[in-house]
Amino acid sequence: MKTGYSTGLYGWGERWKLDGKPLDWNDIFQECRTAGLGAVELTSDQDLVKQALAHDLKVSAIYWGLPLHERLDEELVKREALLLAERLHAGGGSHLLVNADPKCGWYVAAPKSDDDFKRQGDNLSRIAHWLSSSSVRVCMHNHAASPYNAIGDLRAAIEFADSSVGLCVDTGWAHVAGLNPLDWITRYDDRIFAVHLRNHRGDVPTEDLIEGDLDLAAFAHKLRDIGYDGWLTMELWHRLDNAPIRTMTEDTALSIEWLRSVLK
Repeated sequence: MKTGYSTGLYGWGERWKLDGKPLDWNDIFQECRTAGLGAVELTSDQDLVKQALAHDLKVSAIYWGLPLHERLDEELVKREALLLAERLHAGGGSHLLVNADPKCGWYVAAPKSDDDFKRQGDNLSRIAHWLSSSSVRVCMHNHAASPYNAIGDLRAAIEFADSSVGLCVDTGWAHVAGLNPLDWITRYDDRIFAVHLRNHRGDVPTEDLIEGDLDLAAFAHKLRDIGYDGWLTMELWHRLDNAPIRTMTEDTALSIEWLRSVLK
């Protein structure tokens, strides 16, 4: 299994806030390198490629949240998609992770209709078509916290989108929605383009990847079995309710060491 280790940046920013430290991306990127990471995942509003590269970190992917269930402004969205593709290319990455944002806002997350899910698939196909001449691969990231919306978002990519659209399977959010992410990579092995790794106890994230309700060792073994060779991207999330006893750097390094031992 040929892969590397990356991280999302949301959890790092949250830990810096938890510690009362001002947000300093150069400081965070240095800690990412100290932890043994080879890449970071940016969000669409983070123009941090040059800073990441200066710390010898590639850009594994860019995360882009869109109200995919709505009719999008094609000219505006296409322009942004092409800009993000350029940013990915500059950072050595090739995956655009498109999140299906919730209906009626994050604090409501109303149930979507079948028409909403079909429109999501159409919009994903359209984005993939715009980027078809580039090396960028488009995939849908699961973020819904209810089983109905999570399954519907999955259908949007698998049933209603072009086969060139893949999945970024987020283990933490799948678990929160009451679903088993291992089932997804088993059933849709040819559509797994990216993964986000986080463990949980119930709805609360664990401090590291090693222990929790999710059997991430089995998940990693299955990734190896299906020939997955993308980045293993961690989404550790230190919060007041999980009371971390180690630093983000220590838990990231510990999780990388554990993943390496599991995949040896």
